Amino acid sequence: MQSHAGRTSVCGCRIFHLHTKLKQKCTLDRMGSIISCTYSTNPDEKRKNWWDIYHRKRQKVEEIADIAEVKPNGIFANNETCLKGITVYGFDYDYTLASYKKSLHGLLYNLGRSSLIHKYRYPDEISKLEFDIDAAVRGLHYDIRKGLLMKLDSFHNIQLGTVYRGLTQVPDREVIALYDGTHVSLEDMNTFYGTGPMYQLVDLFAPPEMNLLINVTENMCSMMSGDAGMRYMIGDDWMDLFEVVITNARKPKFFNEASRIAVKTQGNFSLFRQMTGWYGSKVLYFGDHVYSDLADPSLKHGWRTGAIIPELESEIIKANSKNYTSAVRWLNIIQDLIEDIQSDDSPEAVAIKEEWLKERQDLRNFTKALFNPKFGSIFRTYHNPTYFSRRLARFADIYMSNVVNLLEYSVEHTFYPRRMALPHEPHEPYICV
Repeated sequence: MQSHAGRTSVCGCRIFHLHTKLKQKCTLDRMGSIISCTYSTNPDEKRKNWWDIYHRKRQKVEEIADIAEVKPNGIFANNETCLKGITVYGFDYDYTLASYKKSLHGLLYNLGRSSLIHKYRYPDEISKLEFDIDAAVRGLHYDIRKGLLMKLDSFHNIQLGTVYRGLTQVPDREVIALYDGTHVSLEDMNTFYGTGPMYQLVDLFAPPEMNLLINVTENMCSMMSGDAGMRYMIGDDWMDLFEVVITNARKPKFFNEASRIAVKTQGNFSLFRQMTGWYGSKVLYFGDHVYSDLADPSLKHGWRTGAIIPELESEIIKANSKNYTSAVRWLNIIQDLIEDIQSDDSPEAVAIKEEWLKERQDLRNFTKALFNPKFGSIFRTYHNPTYFSRRLARFADIYMSNVVNLLEYSVEHTFYPRRMALPHEPHEPYICV
């Protein structure tokens, strides 16, 4: 295609002409996507044309019929898995074969809180802090050096707005200053076996642990805002007497060790395989802990693996809601609009882009809050999968909310992964939800 308005840019299936000094007049396809544009110097017409595209796309979104709902008790595949080839089924116990009442988390929290007070001499004030099931979601990371609970995506990036010190959200500027950006380096991440400074709370007993971390941190921060003892002896301005204050130094390790690493391994898999003759892809093993249950069987021994994710069912129900599907569909479109308008660097277009960026952030916050007000879904950080999702995809061939979901399928059933468009492949972002 030739252009009299400057160079031609091709983005996927959309073709449009770029020239910053001319009025924009765009041709759209039946779905509202830009095919071609010409430009003019009239600012009012330029602004009107961009908003015409916006409203036309918005109308198209509203006309799209609702997509088919996802089955909440379905089984979902990361890797093609044929049950016909499975001769051995293995199961973890906790939260796989055995499910527990929701009240168990409250009981474990109360037992842990009591132990902290009576065994480890924590202040009695934490006895007033109760368990809150919505305080956190599974898969979060706790920075044991900084005392921060946060959500990471699959690229080790911190999702701003999900970093908490106790019950208090840490401002984005402070997070960026603490981590020199939003990326956590590989050296600072935890291993498969839970060692490392960035501890991931991933198993199904994690909610009571996260609640204790949140509440104890909150209590300590309120007590040590200047430290109660120092404030009593000197006054609220006691920190003015010091240039550096270090708490929880754990002396003498503070002076003698640059790093502390503890590794513990155990098992007798080789003997087990010799005794049973079970090996490789003949075995399908189910567990709830992505690391301790599924990582080694999958990576080292070639077993097929199934993850039990109880939160999955409720998340699917929320994702099936009209509010969510409509918001995500429009979020995908407005992100495409933002990408397109970058070709126009006029002041009018720049102002429109800022409006659209704000709307995009509002949509992101809305969809996040539908799952959990503080942390959102355990599977997604805005457009990226979470760190938890990345590990789930790597270590589990299939996943489901409950092991009994298997009863809905034949023993010869094959589970196929959904074909996902790669970034360089043609796609319809406003249809894919």
